[in-house]
Amino acid sequence: MHLIKNELSAKIVFIGCGLVCLLPFVDPPIALLLGIILSQIIKNPFSKSISSLTKILLQVSVVGLGFGMNLFEAAKAGQEGFYFTMSTIILTLVIGIFLGRLFKIDKIISYLVSAGTSICGGSAIAAVSPIIGAKPEQISVSLGIVFILNSVALFIFPLIGHFFDLSQAQFGLWAAVAIHDTSSVVGAASKYGNEALQIATTVKLERALWIIPVSLFTAVFFKNKDSKIKIPYFIFFFILAMAFNTFFPQFQSFGLAALLIAKKGLTVTLFLIGTGFSRENLKAVGLKPLMLGVILWTMISVCSIIVILNFI
Repeated sequence: MHLIKNELSAKIVFIGCGLVCLLPFVDPPIALLLGIILSQIIKNPFSKSISSLTKILLQVSVVGLGFGMNLFEAAKAGQEGFYFTMSTIILTLVIGIFLGRLFKIDKIISYLVSAGTSICGGSAIAAVSPIIGAKPEQISVSLGIVFILNSVALFIFPLIGHFFDLSQAQFGLWAAVAIHDTSSVVGAASKYGNEALQIATTVKLERALWIIPVSLFTAVFFKNKDSKIKIPYFIFFFILAMAFNTFFPQFQSFGLAALLIAKKGLTVTLFLIGTGFSRENLKAVGLKPLMLGVILWTMISVCSIIVILNFI
């Protein structure tokens, strides 16, 4: 039951909360929490356009982060995390498909949850959904699971990182591997430190490119040869931003301004994501699919941090 029902009042409150997220002391976890709280108070007056706006703002913000990174350092971080990324993606997909059959979960839902956990959350789900002919309710359930786990990760990962005394590099790699969505990866890493943010963003975007081979595998696995594969083109603009920052140091002031704007853009993005958290979405998730999501997420989080603590 929403407390504010008047549409004009709801719009004023919504825009006001969005502007609050631009303040210096509001970080990504706080913005996400504010969005979740707001979703319980008012009915989102911009619900029809919020999804596309969130997607665009996230992509622009990620590109902006590239203006604060060195291309060669990012390439080194991506190279070091390549085999780790590949092995965790394959392992998560295989175990997810197996557990889905073991728990007798809807085949499409279990595959969407597995793909979202293994690659990049909502983006991966959006990419493979048309390939396997997923219905809106199946997509909604999968996205709901990813959202819940992303929200939890954004708050607890920095705490766990400090508890185990992870270095900036270790935390950045762990966040990129174990957290689903790019928004939550970047949000958690920015809370931990600038070096963690650079590594997490680079490795996560490299991970996102695995949407392409996984989509091809999905088309074969579900025997659908006519499906179109969505390529996350914004990643290439992110690379161009890093190249600009690396080869044109005389524009450092521009890069710093772009980086500051990008971080605030990410904060607003997480606020918008939080406003999509509704009781209806939570009820639609279901126990078995949620259990699958939690098991996969716990598995990849625990295994990856053990590897990082002992070998990296």
